Amino acid sequence: MKLSDSVAFRRTVTGVLLFVAPLLQFVALLVDPGTWGDDREILSYGDNPALAQLESALYHWSWVLVPIAAVGLLHLVRRRSVAFGHIAGGMTIIGYISVSALLLMDPVEWWFGQHYPVEQGQKMFDEVFNLPGVIFGFTLPWIYLGMVGLPLLVLAVSRTGFVHWWVPAVVAVGYLGAIPVPYSPLTIPFWGAPVIAMGYLGLKVLRMTNAEWASYYPSADPGVTTPDSYANTTA
Repeated sequence: MKLSDSVAFRRTVTGVLLFVAPLLQFVALLVDPGTWGDDREILSYGDNPALAQLESALYHWSWVLVPIAAVGLLHLVRRRSVAFGHIAGGMTIIGYISVSALLLMDPVEWWFGQHYPVEQGQKMFDEVFNLPGVIFGFTLPWIYLGMVGLPLLVLAVSRTGFVHWWVPAVVAVGYLGAIPVPYSPLTIPFWGAPVIAMGYLGLKVLRMTNAEWASYYPSADPGVTTPDSYANTTA
């Protein structure tokens, strides 16, 4: 793949991130002390601060990469499910960027747990992160937009015929089904399922030829800008 070939570059990045982003989230779940320890993270993070910081970094990069992958998926809904797909894509992008910002609460929670009694540390943490600016600027309703938007975006892609119905179904069951489940080892099968479904979608993208990817661009009508490589793509 030539980096100067915009078609191949965008297709490859989209395909790789569709697999890598959910995989990073799944690994973060596995290494998170809060998954296996006390449900009060102010305590469980203190049990293994190194893993707590690794978990935060993994979640951060997973949730930063999902919006980039979503932009790539929007390419596949240029002709069918256009409005539905782009609304779902916008929800996904806004939601995942917002929830990534909240990961700064993890080191704060760990630090409070290391320097104050549990009850006092938890009270201080709650006072900080229950500020209206935090809740309405970062939390509500933004973080839920990503949880709902990503399954809807994959559904829009499936409506174009690119993948079968089971792909968005598995993504929806994995992410939406995990919401009422306590964050614990019970979350593992839920967040593991989208790794398979999103990975399959990513593999489909990687197996496309450059010409197939470029075929989703608008026709070269007067006034329409198309990539330089659109007219001369290679498999």
